Amino acid sequence: MILLENEILLTGYARLPKGITATEIYGSVAVGILADIKTGEIIDIECSLVTDLARNFVKRIVKGHNLLEFDKIETVFTKRYYGSAEKALVTAIKRCSDKYIQIIEN
Repeated sequence: MILLENEILLTGYARLPKGITATEIYGSVAVGILADIKTGEIIDIECSLVTDLARNFVKRIVKGHNLLEFDKIETVFTKRYYGSAEKALVTAIKRCSDKYIQIIEN
């Protein structure tokens, strides 16, 4: 895989709720976002959920969105994702969005 000059990696973390498998394994959810620094478009995303199905679903609903439009990403989650880690994932992605905004403002 060739790294393009405009790609950056952002990470965000958030505490998972008690009583779910991911909490027992990881304690918190980690999100890694590969983004275009010029546009804010999410090129790829990974997260530390337990099942492949959940990780792939998060990728499918977030990839292609823009970090500058976090409200849209949050709306997708509230309408489509009904897993126990919803709030933690939204928080971790929000932290990535906030980091991106800091980068482009500096």
